Amino acid sequence: MSDAVVGAFAAKTHFSELLARAAGGETIVVSKHGVPVAQLAPLRRPAGREDAVAAMAEMLEARRHLRLDGLKLSELIAEGRR
Repeated sequence: MSDAVVGAFAAKTHFSELLARAAGGETIVVSKHGVPVAQLAPLRRPAGREDAVAAMAEMLEARRHLRLDGLKLSELIAEGRR
């Protein structure tokens, strides 16, 4: 989407609409007396967040199939501390 320029009064009057447009990916420049003074832009998520969430889901799913088969958890913890 292309950038839009909106006057300060219109930005105040239509703020909810401008927020929705920004959430949709549009960048809105707010001007005062014809001079750009601010920018309303979509918030970018840090790269890789979706990958981290997917990796956590995979780990939780894999955990369901793990069995100790007679081993005691306390022994495994003690072994890991050595």
